[in-house]
Amino acid sequence: MGLVTLRGNFPLGLYPLYSLASVLGWSAGNLYVHRGRRFPDPIRRRVLLVYYLGPQGLVYLLRSMAPLADQQAAPLVPLWAFGVFSIFFFVPVKMIRVRRL
Repeated sequence: MGLVTLRGNFPLGLYPLYSLASVLGWSAGNLYVHRGRRFPDPIRRRVLLVYYLGPQGLVYLLRSMAPLADQQAAPLVPLWAFGVFSIFFFVPVKMIRVRRL
């Protein structure tokens, strides 16, 4: 019982969705590295969750706006998009730790 029906409003293909997930992951990872330097460790961990989980909502929103037939034909697309986002997010995060050593 929602206010707006999302299904079928934005038929986005899989390649553009994965491209968006990679761009958002890379951007969020670099922003976290850039802005996370000035926070102490306990706050930095909380900020990591915000930067990691926040942009993924846009990817899932766009996937939920795909037609129902597309969603049923490829049910694991959100899981793959999560993996693509995670890989591109954690590359800059891990590189900063390697550079500090």
